[in-house]
Amino acid sequence: MQAWRVHRNGEPNEVMRLEETDRPTPGDGQVLLKVLAANINFPDALLCRGQYQVRPPLPFTPGVEICGETPDGRRVLATPALPNGGFAEYVVADEAALLPAPDALDDAEAAALHIGYQTGWFGLHRRARLQAGETLLVHAAAGGVGSAAVQLGKAAGAEVIGVVGGPEKAKTAHELGCDLVIDRRTEDIVAAVKEFTGGRGADVVYDPVGGDAYAKSVKCIAFEGRVIVVGFASGAIPTPALNHALVKNYSIVGLHWGLYNTKDPAAVRACHEELTALAARGVIKPLISERVALDGAAAAVQRVADGTSTGRIVVLPGGAR
Repeated sequence: MQAWRVHRNGEPNEVMRLEETDRPTPGDGQVLLKVLAANINFPDALLCRGQYQVRPPLPFTPGVEICGETPDGRRVLATPALPNGGFAEYVVADEAALLPAPDALDDAEAAALHIGYQTGWFGLHRRARLQAGETLLVHAAAGGVGSAAVQLGKAAGAEVIGVVGGPEKAKTAHELGCDLVIDRRTEDIVAAVKEFTGGRGADVVYDPVGGDAYAKSVKCIAFEGRVIVVGFASGAIPTPALNHALVKNYSIVGLHWGLYNTKDPAAVRACHEELTALAARGVIKPLISERVALDGAAAAVQRVADGTSTGRIVVLPGGAR
């Protein structure tokens, strides 16, 4: 079969190679899946760079989430077992962790429902306890993780402020349903949030960016607000001033969704049922900006790494669907 492999760490378009290799062999409790669609996530770029919290042995295949087909023809969502990730024609995954692909979504959309939407749901509902009528501030609102949080925030009845970089991404954020869109390149985030909220600030901040995004967020956080720390796409990990959190009475909440797979797998399945129901109602639908063939995966991962993409880019090993 064909698979992208990384033999040394570096930028995705420099270190990913499309090679002929053997199909992976399932171990105990695992199943071989035909890859229908593999969603690209920022962690795929970090894996290539050797900067992710998980460092699979070289060589490895990136690709942390897929929509695949079981030997008996079921369409499922899976997180492939590294080092044999999803940018390949076949993967193996733990059978007990497979989730049914929602009928309302095609292969590419289904592949993009898993990690980003689960992260958004756990962050907004389980960690931040977002309430209807509250104001949610989402950084990188036109990106894969951010666009999921925007849709989930609207579904929860929140007013959503989306922060983006550039007019093209601002247009996308408006189309996603943001009540206010702030272009961080030309507008003052803190002033815009305070004006929109009548000086109160944002009740919940969803931050997959870190760095300056975090610094601006805590300047416009509401009384008893919650900042959800999702990731550090900017490359800069903030150093929170805890005296500031004390004086302004806000919470800094960490979210590592992957832990729920081992700590509380029942919660992951319950979340998937909720997401499937929301997809069936048309309330959420992954924003797929590009569908690329397998041979275009390295360039696509690089676009995600560089932050130039909107929504999700999905790799389709068997052709466009």
